Amino acid sequence: MVRFRFPQALIALCCAALLASCEEQVKPTPPAPFRKPVKVGIALGGGAARGFAHIGVLKILEANGIRPVFVAGTSAGSLVGALYASGMSPYQLQAAAVELNESSIRDISLFSGGLIKGQALQNYVNAQVRNRTFQQLPKPFIAVATRLDNGERVSFSRGNLGQAVRASCSIPGVFEPVKIKGVSYVDGGVVSPVPVDAARSLGADVVIAVDIGSAPIKGQTPSSLVGVVNQSITIMGRKLGQQELARANVVIRPAVGTIGAADFESRGKAIMAGEKAAQAALPAIRKAIEAASKR
Repeated sequence: MVRFRFPQALIALCCAALLASCEEQVKPTPPAPFRKPVKVGIALGGGAARGFAHIGVLKILEANGIRPVFVAGTSAGSLVGALYASGMSPYQLQAAAVELNESSIRDISLFSGGLIKGQALQNYVNAQVRNRTFQQLPKPFIAVATRLDNGERVSFSRGNLGQAVRASCSIPGVFEPVKIKGVSYVDGGVVSPVPVDAARSLGADVVIAVDIGSAPIKGQTPSSLVGVVNQSITIMGRKLGQQELARANVVIRPAVGTIGAADFESRGKAIMAGEKAAQAALPAIRKAIEAASKR
């Protein structure tokens, strides 16, 4: 019987070739780029009746899978923001807006020179959120107001929701200042027209700001008291507001400049303006979210 003996060097060479071919076939796949969950916050600005535009913005965002987990609001934005943070969908918000009777949130006090007390607004908000406090809301929420004694910005995030919204909406000269624990508060738009910093303080990675304050139109003057005062607040807070808006990732500006501050009849037009502006901003929002996911 003839036995064949292969040299050891040849055997080693064959084994090495076999291993090399296996390595080529089983190359490890490179790991996918890391994507962290992105927390989106929304900052809803003040603008009286133009605030209905916020509903249109929220409708488009949610329809495209963008659901803010943090909410901050100033003035009219605090009203919409409180209801949204309570769990109401944008379509429920729209239904509430359609049913809203202006007289149900306006209570004139003859003993304060005809100013709106704001108690009716407070009651309306608390009824809509089923008397829950800030701490009981599904989404973290901040309502921004201004201390009347020193002009400081105050972010309400605890306690009576309706009372905080009332303070945030108390336009000077139109609403009575709201007294909370011995301190008087007025409209948050005086110091923070669009509360970007408040939304960021809640923990948002990406902040979408909705600016409904309109720039003064040359040759046009608001005719109503609310319009005059609201425009005055917008002018006073413009520089401060621009600095805060620069800290947002995306700014949405619905075309609501022709809607009067007290024009509740144009709520449908305002909602549609919000939808159009949000639709146009979607590419920028997706880009901001994508960038944040890689940080």
